[in-house]
Amino acid sequence: MDPATELFIAGPAREREFRRQRPDAAAGSRQLRVNGSEVWKRVAGVGRKGQSAGAGTVYDALTSAEPTTDARPFIIAAGVDGMQLIPANRNLTGAEIELVTLSGREERLRRLLASVRDDFDYIFIDCPPSLGLLTLNALVAADAVLIPLHCEYFALEGLADLVGTMRRVRAALNPALDIEGVLLTMFDERTNLGQQVATDVRQFFKEKVFRTVIPRNVRLGEAPSHGLPVILYDVKSRGAEAYLALAREVLARSAAPAA
Repeated sequence: MDPATELFIAGPAREREFRRQRPDAAAGSRQLRVNGSEVWKRVAGVGRKGQSAGAGTVYDALTSAEPTTDARPFIIAAGVDGMQLIPANRNLTGAEIELVTLSGREERLRRLLASVRDDFDYIFIDCPPSLGLLTLNALVAADAVLIPLHCEYFALEGLADLVGTMRRVRAALNPALDIEGVLLTMFDERTNLGQQVATDVRQFFKEKVFRTVIPRNVRLGEAPSHGLPVILYDVKSRGAEAYLALAREVLARSAAPAA
């Protein structure tokens, strides 16, 4: 993926029927965010920069000599109602190398999160903008992939690589893996490039592309510096309104099969 593009793996911790029966679930849902990216400072966006549980961070859970099968000792409160967090720190930058020699290296995150799947309505795994072992672990652990895509040319090339990797993961490690949707981000309606990228993506992925588009917005950049998600920092900003619209669209999609 483009270096500035963030990949989220969205794995509903309960069966999809939960979301079909409760399309309003996000309003009071229990969520777990796993910071599985080398960009470990993203925990600052929920007010938990530099914090970790007594057992350590996601790095410690993934690189232990034997696979870790209980995630609870690594979970901390995220400073946002309904959300908890398994944080990361700078040590995660070395995890790609350390995982190579460990047993069950592709399935370590799946085994870790299996212990808490029933404790949360949604589990989100924040992944690095690359296709190494950290991202592979997330793809194996996830139910579905939510792909934020910058409306830029090089991001399209990275998207093709990701889709190819997903096919291989489905064939060998996680047959149920699906694309939850492609989210167009950093969109600037004033540029021809942004409009062309959006058109190309919609033609290829069709209904998998969310109708909601995340625009370029100053408030989205400011919110992490205040340790807040944008919907708590400035709920009336264009960025916050777009992400709220995205949440409603995700829930509506999940509820649609039951209609």
